[in-house]
Amino acid sequence: MSVRYDEVLDPLRQAYDARAAWRDGLTKEPWKVAERQAFRDRLASGARLLEVGAGTGQDSVFFHKEGLHVVAADLSPVMVEHCRAKGIEAHVMDFLHLDFPPGSFDAVFAMNCLLHVPNHDLPAVLVAIRAVLRPGGLFFVGVYGGGESTEGPIEADQHVPPRFFSWRTDEQLLGSAAAARFDVVDFHPVDTGRDRFQSLTLRRPSDD
Repeated sequence: MSVRYDEVLDPLRQAYDARAAWRDGLTKEPWKVAERQAFRDRLASGARLLEVGAGTGQDSVFFHKEGLHVVAADLSPVMVEHCRAKGIEAHVMDFLHLDFPPGSFDAVFAMNCLLHVPNHDLPAVLVAIRAVLRPGGLFFVGVYGGGESTEGPIEADQHVPPRFFSWRTDEQLLGSAAAARFDVVDFHPVDTGRDRFQSLTLRRPSDD
């Protein structure tokens, strides 16, 4: 029987609450900085951006300093407090309960967070994100994957309780995006020196 999103939320929340301070001290890897900048370069000055799975708000702060109107969302209350301490508007929300009016944002940024969504529920999550994005708006999805399709915790995880991960093939990731009715703007793999990263930029169709 496949795992469902609502089953992984509480363990994820506990794991990220407990490690929030540690994660806030991490230095952003150069390839992540490059991916973030490439997405920023696609956006108009003053665009309204939602970062989902925002963690402690490091990327949200970058976008804010770049002149964007930024809102952050994360399922971890401790992570959200870190965002707020940095001056970012932040809300405790999971991907299926984004409590914003339809079409509220010009862009959505999701770096290494949708890999916690089981395959069964990924299409629904993408549809929920699409709903808060205006027609023509851009959506960055960055996750590790592209090899074998597997789901579950990883043995080397240092978080307690262990986090759920979903590793998807390129075909699975792109198929889910198509099912949620996004257009693909760019897709490319990134060799991080450790894991293969899938970089995907999507657009909600303008005539939607």
